[in-house]
Amino acid sequence: MNQASPDHPQHGTIMAAFGRHYEVRLDQPAEGQQQIIKCDPRGKKSIYACGDHVDIQLTSPDQGVITALQPRQNLLWRSDAFRQKLIASNLSQVVIVVATEPGFSDLLISRCIAAAEHQHIRPLIVLNKVDLHERLHAARKLLKPFAALGYRVVELSALDGAATLLPYLASERSIFVGQSGMGKSTLTNALIPEAQAATREISEALDSGKHTTTFARLYPFETGGWLIDSPGMQAFGLAHLDTDELAESFTELRPHLGKCRFRDCQHNAEPGCALSAAIEAGAINQRRMEHYRLVRAEITQAKKQARGW
Repeated sequence: MNQASPDHPQHGTIMAAFGRHYEVRLDQPAEGQQQIIKCDPRGKKSIYACGDHVDIQLTSPDQGVITALQPRQNLLWRSDAFRQKLIASNLSQVVIVVATEPGFSDLLISRCIAAAEHQHIRPLIVLNKVDLHERLHAARKLLKPFAALGYRVVELSALDGAATLLPYLASERSIFVGQSGMGKSTLTNALIPEAQAATREISEALDSGKHTTTFARLYPFETGGWLIDSPGMQAFGLAHLDTDELAESFTELRPHLGKCRFRDCQHNAEPGCALSAAIEAGAINQRRMEHYRLVRAEITQAKKQARGW
């Protein structure tokens, strides 16, 4: 019998993260014990994310303190020169949700994919609202370079349900990420009706969505696996990567790395750059290379700022 006492710490999974406050689902609650426990971290610093496996010490029947973090399989997070935001851990799949309306950023997709590749998490792109035909062609055009690299793209309309997406989520540990207004919460409601995730109308004046989800929450599937719905984001900084890690996270660059004439090549306009040659040969998409160069410059600048330069 699993006992709730100081001598018997409880083990569980973080189901929701509200700043420094968490909901933890116990693996084996004691007799009469609630399965979902409200927890705070021990100390002032919080290092936990939705999906983490943790040890907790109960302080009351429905509250506890997180005392230890179990080893992670991976961690998805974003950062700039001064801050970092832990998003989720122990993932098998990052589902990047975009839509025909409002307009989406293909640069943000490249950032999300790079973060996923760095942590060895499979990306999946979902194009939502395909029933809005006026912008469908433009959306498909933006996604074409990613599909050409072999990244999976699923088209659907969340208003018609999410049956098309279900086979891609079965037994996976997935997270929905993307800009606000793309329909992540609507998809979550379609997949898990009991989630009752809040939805709002798109702000047409700004051509962007209003934030509907303000914290990450994990929803387990009865058939196995789980899904995390995360807050909409307009930025995805990658300052925690170094420039070599960034290059490796753009999969199409990998075959050409280390083949430049100069060892310290910045892959801009240097003579003998293998990446520039690959662009001219059609082996690397020009738009994706623009994404790489832009993010690389941001990382370089962020590291200078962090050092006070």
